[in-house]
Amino acid sequence: MNLTDHKHMKIIKVKDKHEGAKKAFDLIKEALQNDAEVFGLATGSTPETLYKELRESDLDFTDKIAVNLDEYIGLSADHPQSYSTFMNDQLFKAKPFKETHIPDGLAEEQVETERYNAILDSNPIDVQILGIGTNAHIGFNEPGTPFDTDTHKVSLTDATIEANKHNFSSANDVPRFAYSMGIKSIMSAKKIILLAYGENKAEAIANTVNGPVTERVPSSILQKHPDVVLIVDEAAASKL
Repeated sequence: MNLTDHKHMKIIKVKDKHEGAKKAFDLIKEALQNDAEVFGLATGSTPETLYKELRESDLDFTDKIAVNLDEYIGLSADHPQSYSTFMNDQLFKAKPFKETHIPDGLAEEQVETERYNAILDSNPIDVQILGIGTNAHIGFNEPGTPFDTDTHKVSLTDATIEANKHNFSSANDVPRFAYSMGIKSIMSAKKIILLAYGENKAEAIANTVNGPVTERVPSSILQKHPDVVLIVDEAAASKL
């Protein structure tokens, strides 16, 4: 494993997603020891190995708060493909939190975005876990999303629908919209841990670290954050 500092970004290169999960686990354990209260959590295949490490650990989250990045619009919390179901299966059943928050995919837009922004205001995130899209989206903040957005309704791109269709019986079943924490919401976390594995993430990672800060590359704003750790495998780091 090697460590490099880049601007404010610390880059940890690992051999695979299992070693990456162990590194992220260590950072979460350290945060708990430093009295972190609120954990921002992500869905998708990237954090699954991390959630497995957490499930199998003796870490205790029963007095902690979890706040998730996003949820599909139109899916109920108990829908098999909802991110609420994903989080329960991946983490919360094994590791209960005092409170878990996730956007309500059935709620009306203005009501829900205001509700979620209020949750974020009253529960400032200590550690935010992020994945990254092949187009450098963070949360569901697609290219072109203004950097000053808070929770909002997003229209998912074809690439994102394609990337998520393996969880559904067909691409037609993937919801077209989601509620997502905005880029401003993500940037307000005290610490951000971004996980990326695989060759198809290499360009997004290179643009995140070395590219100009531009709304065309949503993750490039992370260059402006004071405490970001990127955990990347050799393939995802191959264009750095």
